[in-house]
Amino acid sequence: MRETTEEPILTAERDAGAEGVPVLRKGQHGQHAKAHLQIGNGGARTCKCAAEKIGNSENENMKEVTKLFTADSYDVVVVGGGHAGIEASFASARLGMKTCLFSISLDSVANLPCNPSIGGTAKGHLVREIDALGGEMGRAADATLIQSRILNKGKGPAVYSLRAQIDRRRYQTEMKHRLELCEGLDVRQGEIVRVNLDGDGNVCSVDTRMGARYMCRAAIICTGTYLKSNVIVGEFSMESGPDGVFPSVGLSAALAEIGVELRRFKTGTPPRVNRRSIDFDGLEVQEGDEKITPFSFETEGGLENRVVCHVTYTNADTHKIIMDNIHRSPLYGGMIKGIGPRYCPSIEDKIMRFRDKERHQLFIEPMGEDTEEMYIQGFSSSLPEDVQLKMLHSLKGLENAQVTRCAYAIEYDCCNPLQLKPTLEFKKIGGLYGAGQFNGTSGYEEAAAQGIVAGINAALKLKGEEPMILDRSDAYIGTLIDDLVTKGTNEPYRMMTSRSEYRLLLRQDNADMRLTPIGRRVGLISDGRYARFLEKKRLIDEERERLAHVVFPPSEKVCGFLDRMGSTRITTGIHATDLLKRPEITYAEMAEIDAGRPSLPDDVCEQVEISIKYDGYINRQIIQANRFKKLENKKLPEDICYAEIEGLRIEARQKLEKIRPVSIGQASRISGVSPADVAVLVVYMKSRREKK
Repeated sequence: MRETTEEPILTAERDAGAEGVPVLRKGQHGQHAKAHLQIGNGGARTCKCAAEKIGNSENENMKEVTKLFTADSYDVVVVGGGHAGIEASFASARLGMKTCLFSISLDSVANLPCNPSIGGTAKGHLVREIDALGGEMGRAADATLIQSRILNKGKGPAVYSLRAQIDRRRYQTEMKHRLELCEGLDVRQGEIVRVNLDGDGNVCSVDTRMGARYMCRAAIICTGTYLKSNVIVGEFSMESGPDGVFPSVGLSAALAEIGVELRRFKTGTPPRVNRRSIDFDGLEVQEGDEKITPFSFETEGGLENRVVCHVTYTNADTHKIIMDNIHRSPLYGGMIKGIGPRYCPSIEDKIMRFRDKERHQLFIEPMGEDTEEMYIQGFSSSLPEDVQLKMLHSLKGLENAQVTRCAYAIEYDCCNPLQLKPTLEFKKIGGLYGAGQFNGTSGYEEAAAQGIVAGINAALKLKGEEPMILDRSDAYIGTLIDDLVTKGTNEPYRMMTSRSEYRLLLRQDNADMRLTPIGRRVGLISDGRYARFLEKKRLIDEERERLAHVVFPPSEKVCGFLDRMGSTRITTGIHATDLLKRPEITYAEMAEIDAGRPSLPDDVCEQVEISIKYDGYINRQIIQANRFKKLENKKLPEDICYAEIEGLRIEARQKLEKIRPVSIGQASRISGVSPADVAVLVVYMKSRREKK
């Protein structure tokens, strides 16, 4: 693995030579921001500086706009129409904020460029949590899925993860239309090139490349991989976003100007080939589940598998082609400067890092029902096109594959998430939020999860209400955000079940039990949906109570059942709950001897079984989570001066001052803050309270 550094690679100084961008050195951005825009009774007044020029484009053929006009006014502006921007927009608008979503191209809204799937290990958990809060991704995925599978079925319910193949174009169309129908939400095509601050350093407006100014009280940056993005294939490089969409070229410098620390990350996409050119004979077939579990708790049946996927593998020839041409890889030749994802590497990176592995699994997945394009998932690359063709033609089934789109790497700017609060608002810029890949993550699901949190919190702040902060024991969403804002990330962050200490509590089956009351409290869960949730909870509780009082006698019927299940016979009566805890016995099978069982929905049965079968483990994690919450509830004031606290080590003071944790619990998870430092903080807070 390549050595990388954590230092930010973009500052206002780096782009000081760009047309229209003033030279700003460290410490100057604050003064400039205050001078840049003042809002008074007379409207907007811009300062007369070079930064008044909009766009900062390096394209000589593109004329810059030098005059601005006020086009409209919103409560919340969302910059970017990817998965983060979508959820942020829905949440903000549904909570009563006049909201506008801006996208460089409305035809790229809800795009799925990297693969045509939603969910996966831990990612499926995120989608169900988004849905439980009142988000949209799960419902749209259910409406457009073409194959669905539960992953990790052999490993226990804590890591069961739903993954579905999605019809890519139908998903885009479906989600775009839902945005257009949302009350209080405008959807506009336009490139945002500047975020303006008022004299107090709060967001007050945004500017488009064409010279339109939109007044706003909050802005959520969800630029994905479009921010100063660069597509790379071998020796070829081009300023572009995914799938040939224009990049966002002006916003990076403008964000750096107001104090946002940016860095350079990289990701990539696999090639796509024409289905007609694939030889499927002899390839492994991957069917969907016979019984489909929906993403949304609101989806009621009607889902079916419409396609099959296939599996192939790399081989010795593939690996030799890569090794013989590794010097042409921009990843290893130094052309690519951005840091790539550790857990989703390119195929050449896999071969270089795991040289002893004889083969790597690849998935051949359809892009949709109305196209012949197929993704070769797991085969992302930045090698030259001619090398990619040789690599593909070395694979079984793809010997004559016709490439429709070659694989490519893409570099883009993103922020250092240590600048963010747990609400995803920037600490030093009021009303500015970040979500999605802009925050240093990878993945549609991670992006959408951050989007709904940012949208909710922007709306709550503008309404003067308490923020919604999910902690690590509440949700995978809480784990994701806590990791970002507390630990930061030096590479595109991916959610995995192993990142959670409480994964037996944070199962995908119980996301609604955990989060729907929170969604209801903030205002995203309707009366009808909440009533259905309460009814489901009632059924679960009643069935658990009933089973606790059911006793099976050592009859011939019961003992015969136990024999067939390969379970030990009983000599005395046994409670149904104790019998269900036996690993070889399922709740469904136990119906044979449970004459009084009511007819219950599948999702109710699932939660009843898991909660009883793993009762002891769950209770232990609940105790751990309660201890954790005690530290999370010990809040740290915003005005605390860590330099003045005696007993803190120098490193701890520096880290605490930089991150400014919201609680003792968050402070304890900061790298460089020791248990002794935490103890000092606890004593300090106690003495501070006593003085008051």
